[in-house]
Amino acid sequence: MRDDQIATILRETNPWWLAAATGRSATAWIGSHRQLRDRALYDLGYRSSVLDDVTTGPVDDKLVVLTGPRRVGKSVILIDTAAALCARDDVDPRQIIHITADDFTAQDLNRAFVLGRELTSSVDRSGERRRVWLVDEVSGIAGWTATLKRLRDQSLVGEDCVVTTGSRWVGMEDLTANLFAGRAGAGSHRRIRHVMPMSFRDFLVASGRDLPLLDPAPLWDLQSKEIRDLLEPLTFLTDSYDLAWQAYLRSGGFPRSVYESVTNGAVSQGFFRDLESWLVADLECDETPDSVAILLDALVGRATSPLNMNRTAQDTGYGSRNQLTRRITRLISTFAALECPQRREHGATTPGAQSKYYLTDPILAWLPSRLRAGLTEPALTTLTEMALGTTLALAIDGLQEGRLAFGDTIGYLRTASGQEVDLGPVPVPTATGPRPTTPVESKWVSRGWRSEARVVENKYHGGVLATRNILDLTEPAWAVPAPMVALLLR
Repeated sequence: MRDDQIATILRETNPWWLAAATGRSATAWIGSHRQLRDRALYDLGYRSSVLDDVTTGPVDDKLVVLTGPRRVGKSVILIDTAAALCARDDVDPRQIIHITADDFTAQDLNRAFVLGRELTSSVDRSGERRRVWLVDEVSGIAGWTATLKRLRDQSLVGEDCVVTTGSRWVGMEDLTANLFAGRAGAGSHRRIRHVMPMSFRDFLVASGRDLPLLDPAPLWDLQSKEIRDLLEPLTFLTDSYDLAWQAYLRSGGFPRSVYESVTNGAVSQGFFRDLESWLVADLECDETPDSVAILLDALVGRATSPLNMNRTAQDTGYGSRNQLTRRITRLISTFAALECPQRREHGATTPGAQSKYYLTDPILAWLPSRLRAGLTEPALTTLTEMALGTTLALAIDGLQEGRLAFGDTIGYLRTASGQEVDLGPVPVPTATGPRPTTPVESKWVSRGWRSEARVVENKYHGGVLATRNILDLTEPAWAVPAPMVALLLR
């Protein structure tokens, strides 16, 4: 791409520069910005706080990599960040440089940084040198980390705040060596941040449901006296939580799907088609769209048990184990799925054991039955286990950065008698050293919970059984409604 073409793109995607040059309000562009207008069509007021330290803190040299699935709002978060910075008296709009990198090569990306600084050079005369670079969808560029490494090492970009977004996580792209080894800036900020669909907590707020938002509990101490005192008064609300949980499982957490579910009673066929288009582009670019529905249906139907790759490849017509494995790996790299491997007593994975696979948002599990005749709707019991697994994985990553990206969060455990604990203990950091998470068994039941609880109880002399609407804290293993467990986790 020629320099003049890149410069034109930069001028068009940074309308606040013109405002600064003409003396107009630095936020005058907000009302006419296309992405913000599009969001207004499906807006319940939900806003991510993932970049709050960038919007309210000093303009420093931090480096942030923002990841997550498509259609979740990463691009809009960058625009919101630009708007918040433009509203600050201590930030010159020319310090903010937004780059849309979808169609760039590594060379184009390098030139965009060079031209961006040149086009905003007038701000340097006021004594402000540091920029805030907001680079959207950079992960599709081969060699982008090497380009950014060179810029951080050899130019003033090393003194700037740089935020990048991407919807695909492939082989770490030498992320640690190229970007985080001495180039992530000062301070203890989180370098890898995930923008995922709304959590159940976010859903309750966005949908306006008036239920107590339980504070997250220590993952290693879900059965403390403090948690007992928090839960016991809520016995009369278990059915209300259950209805809210079912609504969440049917809408998922993508902002548009939540809006459509709350305002129209169901997620539109159009949004399911949008999700399919994302998956076809990132996952099955060499296959027919039906293969996406078949793959998701196969994973959902087998999500509560370890996946036999050979048998599943034959049942779904993928032809070979390698072909199926490649597709699942792509699904994980685009943050649409999560691996739950078998782990041993102290959290290490069991070599050669089959893994379970969870879709990271409930709405993805509904896609097969909504887009292809003959495929069955997902069971709420399955959706509950997947949602709790994803919630716990994100909570673990919140305690120790990078664990989700490296696939080192949750895991199931097999007992000596061959039974399984859905979400077994894994070590997480605490102020007093590593501690194992509380084991969680997902059994979405309304009665007969004691027989289900004996597996985790016999193994660990305690634990939490995530039920449908039973709250019983009198036994060694507690029965706690799944929506309450989700709130306690994250």
